[in-house]
Amino acid sequence: MRPALLSAVLDKEFAATLHGSHTPVMLWGAPGVGKSQLVAQVGQRHQVPVLDIRLSQIEPSDLRGIPFREGNVVEWAIPAMLPNDKRHGAQGILFLDEITSAVPSVSAAAYQLILDRRLGEYVVPDGWAIFAAGNRQGDRGVTYTMPAPLANRFSHFEVDIHLDDWVAWAYQHGMDERIIGFLRFRPELLFKFDAAHNPVAFPTPRSWEFAHRALQKFDQSPQLLLATLQACVGQGAGIELKAFIDHLEHMPDLDAILRGETVKSPKEVDLQYALASALVGRAIRAKNTPEALQVYGHILNYAQALPLREMGVMLVSDMLRAVGDQIFAAPEFAQWAESIGDVMLYD
Repeated sequence: MRPALLSAVLDKEFAATLHGSHTPVMLWGAPGVGKSQLVAQVGQRHQVPVLDIRLSQIEPSDLRGIPFREGNVVEWAIPAMLPNDKRHGAQGILFLDEITSAVPSVSAAAYQLILDRRLGEYVVPDGWAIFAAGNRQGDRGVTYTMPAPLANRFSHFEVDIHLDDWVAWAYQHGMDERIIGFLRFRPELLFKFDAAHNPVAFPTPRSWEFAHRALQKFDQSPQLLLATLQACVGQGAGIELKAFIDHLEHMPDLDAILRGETVKSPKEVDLQYALASALVGRAIRAKNTPEALQVYGHILNYAQALPLREMGVMLVSDMLRAVGDQIFAAPEFAQWAESIGDVMLYD
């Protein structure tokens, strides 16, 4: 399932804790596709804590607690890492990350916690959702086959790679527009992992974030930039990204476009993608400023003038996701919408 839809599922499952209809959710996916981030974003949206317990790093006794004698009976000390409404709040998310990397004895200790929301005398507070994530077998990670009794305690979703969802996230989080433009141009490189070739660095949504950081640190050190990009996303993708960036010196004048001047569109497709991403970045920076509608209008006019209508649709669609309904207030939007005719603005 694409990330945008999975986010909606997780939001509803979190809300369901208050109505007694919550079902624990298991997210499956390859390394670096953003499973943990999806869960963290649910916590951010609802402003609740996310307790991240890595079952691969604990022993069964860490989860069950340590026994101690109380008179003639043995009690169990409840681990502090488990949700407690007094310490952590009445609502939150218990996130069992790397659950498929946990040894079977730890998985067995989690059975009661996940399905019955309790361990011995400990009870998970009513307002807490239980989510888990793990890699699939064959992803070259340390994984165990999920026992059937444990699997039957979850609803299961596989995290798919979806470029539009990643682009929307990238603009929201200030990712370098050159990387966004490059991946619009080479979408198959958003995720490329072949376990048979045993790669060390390879392209994933997570490693493209590392490449973004590399650009911020080494952009002015050309003798280091290529090696650092390759260290983040692999040799082939790093070389392609560096060549793409070097080609951007031929990109049209963005300031002239935003002044409303007539600027010829580049013939090269990679430059068109880079230009579209850069214009969306300018639209984001203009948001909530006095000149915002003017900037949006000039970008819409330029999108209308692009030789490929599909490129204009992509540009305006990305801008709509990034800045919201404000662009509808620009008079040029109606003109642009009329100009595309039979090309549909995708969601």
